Amino acid sequence: MTTKILSFGEALIDFLSNGAIQTGELETFTKFPGGAPANVAVAAALLGGDSHFVGQVGDDAFGHFLKSELEGYGVKTDAMLMTKEAKTALAFVSLDETGERSFEFYRNPSADMLFASDDFQSSWFESDQGVFHTCSNTLTDDNITAATMAGMALAKEANWVVSVDVNLRANLWPNNEVDSERVIQWMQAADVVKASLEELSVLASDPFELIKASLENEVAVFVLTDGGNPVRYYTLAGEGEVQTPTVAVKDTTAAGDAFVGGLLYQLAEQAGDRASIQSLTADQLHAIIRFAVACGADSVTRLGAYPSLPNLAQVEARLAQI
Repeated sequence: MTTKILSFGEALIDFLSNGAIQTGELETFTKFPGGAPANVAVAAALLGGDSHFVGQVGDDAFGHFLKSELEGYGVKTDAMLMTKEAKTALAFVSLDETGERSFEFYRNPSADMLFASDDFQSSWFESDQGVFHTCSNTLTDDNITAATMAGMALAKEANWVVSVDVNLRANLWPNNEVDSERVIQWMQAADVVKASLEELSVLASDPFELIKASLENEVAVFVLTDGGNPVRYYTLAGEGEVQTPTVAVKDTTAAGDAFVGGLLYQLAEQAGDRASIQSLTADQLHAIIRFAVACGADSVTRLGAYPSLPNLAQVEARLAQI
């Protein structure tokens, strides 16, 4: 039986810089489909997963473009809503000489933020196995936080795996101030957490104490990234790491989302319910993280969000380097 993957949150337009600002020339921006949960949905679909996007866009030209693009990449959009109450969110993404990004968001309010708790349908969670995924961009106001927690509750009731990617974007929060308590509460309600060391340093003075506390709550697997350093992962039973390969970096826009898409795809294949997450062996978990690392490493060799995400053949080729 195919395990369903539901990625909840924002789908938006990434306007990606040509980088000309570094040379003194006119900077221009090219339209790409984006938004972290949408990127994750595409990443999982390209790998062969039963991938669904859950969220809301504006009933406008950008919203229809995003729906079409998601479907073109194999993502099911039966749980994708449209509204005339607000426009589709936009993000302008500038790159430095190493491919690192800076963001300027046009999102407050935007259509994705108007998704409400009662917009979730229990029928979306009817299959026996599934993975429900969110990121912290759906915690930036009370309404979308309530919706996020409602979706997580429905997933838990269905015995699905709940995954979160911390993915902090301070400039999405009121006054650029992340509500650390809210993020930690959400994070520790998940089964699987992916975060960067930089993000955890924003949330707590001791990131590793936060990981330990999370594992002592409901989190079964905590995955820690740190740029090009090895990816570390933690469970109550132990820890491990996977080295990241050296690649020619063109754009890091979707690297984390490619990683998460690979992680969710593997979890859906090997542990599609909450009990199975708890019983993963050390070898199984290492193989899952290694696959996710290959996904992230391959994506940075291409520009854009969706267009950079790898298919299964590309990931298998990249695995030979890890």
